[in-house]
Amino acid sequence: MSDAARWMIAFAFISLPTIAFGGYFLLSILKRQAGTENVTSEQREYFRAGHAHAGVLVLLAIVGQIVLDESRFSESITWALRIGLFAAPLLISGGFFGGAPRTAGASTTPLIKLIPLGAIVLGLSTVGVGVSLLI
Repeated sequence: MSDAARWMIAFAFISLPTIAFGGYFLLSILKRQAGTENVTSEQREYFRAGHAHAGVLVLLAIVGQIVLDESRFSESITWALRIGLFAAPLLISGGFFGGAPRTAGASTTPLIKLIPLGAIVLGLSTVGVGVSLLI
């Protein structure tokens, strides 16, 4: 395993507990604070989706780091793919967390636009990893 993959995977594994327990912690704090007892079911769904996507996509990024060790792309392209694999979960989950409607019946916030941006980064990165193995 390369040093680059080792470092990226180390950061990913360190981040996994924050993903797993962050949502539970956030919702437990929100339930205890005055004025936050009205967290809507739609907000909860956005928070759940944010954590679920982050967890799955970080695990995919870990696998991608190992696969990229076999890449025949240049070092700069390989690094761009390594970073893209980790940027995608941040963008997608950030879109779910930040884009959640603030009140019942309200529309989403502009941060919801991070979700398609993250999907594009994820798509480019995963296709890039695949192509790197075929060359």
